[in-house]
Amino acid sequence: MRAITVQDREAGVSGLTLSELPHPHAAENDVIVEVHAAGFIPNELEWPGTWTDRAGRDRTPSVPGHELSGVVTELGYGTTGLTVGQRVFGVTDWTRNGSLAQYTAVEARNLAPLPAGIDHVTAAALPISGLTAWQALFDHAHLTVGQSVLIHGAAGGVGSIAVQLAHEAGARVIGTGRAADRDTALGLGADVFVDLPAEGLDGIGEVDVVFDVLGGDILARSTQLVRPGGTLVTAAEPVTVQPRDGRAVFFVVEPDRVRLADLAQRLRDGRLKPIVGDVRPLGEAAAAFTPEKRTPGKTIIRVVED
Repeated sequence: MRAITVQDREAGVSGLTLSELPHPHAAENDVIVEVHAAGFIPNELEWPGTWTDRAGRDRTPSVPGHELSGVVTELGYGTTGLTVGQRVFGVTDWTRNGSLAQYTAVEARNLAPLPAGIDHVTAAALPISGLTAWQALFDHAHLTVGQSVLIHGAAGGVGSIAVQLAHEAGARVIGTGRAADRDTALGLGADVFVDLPAEGLDGIGEVDVVFDVLGGDILARSTQLVRPGGTLVTAAEPVTVQPRDGRAVFFVVEPDRVRLADLAQRLRDGRLKPIVGDVRPLGEAAAAFTPEKRTPGKTIIRVVED
């Protein structure tokens, strides 16, 4: 099968190549998925799991990409809950070969059925972004109706979903980004938009929840915006500066079949819409890690035509 692989840790993105790999093996409780569309995180090549397995052993050449939508073609021993020929979407394991391939092995519990009427490209933009947004806002920050939430990167893959979920939950949503993101963020349900490069953080005031996906200086400065009893939650990096009278949470997204199914139903009902940016064929996946221009939403790799 064809797959995007990486062998040399020092080479970074330039080491990504289109290769031929053996067909994957379905272990116990696995399924093999024919990947129709896949998503990735641009900094995956910095993750330890891209290079080593759970025991810390080298596993290169590695296949990156951890979001997928496709069709089940094979069941491993003991696998239940899914059937051959079923449309599914979800998340692959961090320390196994991922989704930038024609076929991949996935633990069945990491996948949810994909309802009819949702295309694979749209579905592939949902798993990590949707789960990250939900877990940040509700599992970690416990956002409730009437509270205020500041969402950085409001037009990005994760931020755009977080804006929609927070708006539906009845929160007052402040989104940040660049000037070109304003209409997108407001259209998704943000009550206020802040152009970070032009306006900065000084005029925002205190909020109940800050959700950060940017890290760095923005994360550190955002701790000052958390009102007493509030929460800053980030998926970008560990927090080194704590809010004065609140709490800070750094987390790594966890697969959740039940929540995936809920997000898919919201998408089907028209209550949630992932923003899909560039859509590229598998052969251009390496170039997609370092795009020539920034586009709103999530870049998706189309592996098989629907």
